[in-house]
Amino acid sequence: MSESPGSAPAPTAAPATPAVPEPRPATLRQRLAELRGPDVAPHPLDARALAALAANPGCGRRALLDGAGVDKTALAAALGSPAPFGQSQFAFMRGNAFEARVKADGGTELLRLLHERMGAGARPPVPGEVLVPDLTAAGPEGRVARTALALREATGAAGGSAAWTLLVHPLLALEVAGSPAYLEPDAVVVRPDGRWIVVEIKSFPMIDSSADPSKVGAAARQAAVYVLALERVAARVTGAAVDHSVLLVCPRDFSNLPTASVVDVRKQLSVTRRQLTRLTRIDDIAASLPEGTSFDLERCSPAELTAAVDAVSAAYAPECLAACELAFHCRGQARSAGAVEALGRGVRGELGGLTTVGAVLAAARGESTPGVADDDPTVVALRRAAALRAEALESVPEGLEAVSRGPGSVPEGAVAGCR
Repeated sequence: MSESPGSAPAPTAAPATPAVPEPRPATLRQRLAELRGPDVAPHPLDARALAALAANPGCGRRALLDGAGVDKTALAAALGSPAPFGQSQFAFMRGNAFEARVKADGGTELLRLLHERMGAGARPPVPGEVLVPDLTAAGPEGRVARTALALREATGAAGGSAAWTLLVHPLLALEVAGSPAYLEPDAVVVRPDGRWIVVEIKSFPMIDSSADPSKVGAAARQAAVYVLALERVAARVTGAAVDHSVLLVCPRDFSNLPTASVVDVRKQLSVTRRQLTRLTRIDDIAASLPEGTSFDLERCSPAELTAAVDAVSAAYAPECLAACELAFHCRGQARSAGAVEALGRGVRGELGGLTTVGAVLAAARGESTPGVADDDPTVVALRRAAALRAEALESVPEGLEAVSRGPGSVPEGAVAGCR
């Protein structure tokens, strides 16, 4: 029907405004990449670092930096507090040469040592009949999947037969505080009964069948992380079981010939499992950071990096000096703040609500401390100790008073009198 002359045209509907989609929240992996630097490759989190992280689960600083893949060695150098970590080139080459010797000829010597120590009555492995699957794949996710498949196939092939399987440098995944960590043990052996055994190869020597206890302890903590990751895989494989004892292979005496010892890691495994569950999730730590926080070593100045590191809470203890690249930076902070943590976890636990050295000295002098009652057992003990010290100093001979009160010269007559 046509419009009559002079009639107003029919109103046309206004074009609809397209809806602007809301920005999708960044995933944890994207957020960690932003913290690390979008152009920076993540630094891998290995079992040694994971064992150190499990030993100090209250440190959000290390949890976040390790989860984000930040190179803590380079970060410590940028902060002006480099840590003397890492092996010398000679030790690194010696360790690689020893590991290659142990795994030579399809792992013949390695499997001989394992059969002697942990064979459990199985038929000895025959050279040439040991299965050594190819574990190469694209990317870490592919290698993890290929390792899981090889373990499943080896367990199925072992069921009741005499088959031994050697997995050289398998890759395992373990979720740590909501972020995946990829772990690479030296070797994993599947026995004919389907039992999985972790093998740790170290370059420190066993002299008269005994090695440095501190190094053996560190190797046990590291192996416990591998056992924990293997248990996650074994839970999905019928007939699989992970041995809680690992085979530690080291040079014998002062030679380059391998010897081995069985190390029970049940205690370290229990501690590691418990401590990892106590870790604050990395996404919670990242969400609490100020806007614009970045650990990008290529784009941030030392002042910006210092501010970013200080924005994350730390739990420093003297033990960190042997396990964390940022320990010297954290120690400097603890000392400048007068924190009692710098004196050790034992001292920190004994002092209760007194968190600074200044507060401890003030309580010992009889001064009131904010937040701590005068009848607090710690305060009472400190004042009693100060009174005993003052009483002891009053009874010191006059010539030795300088020695008791601090550094200084001792009168010659006083020394002669002591003779």
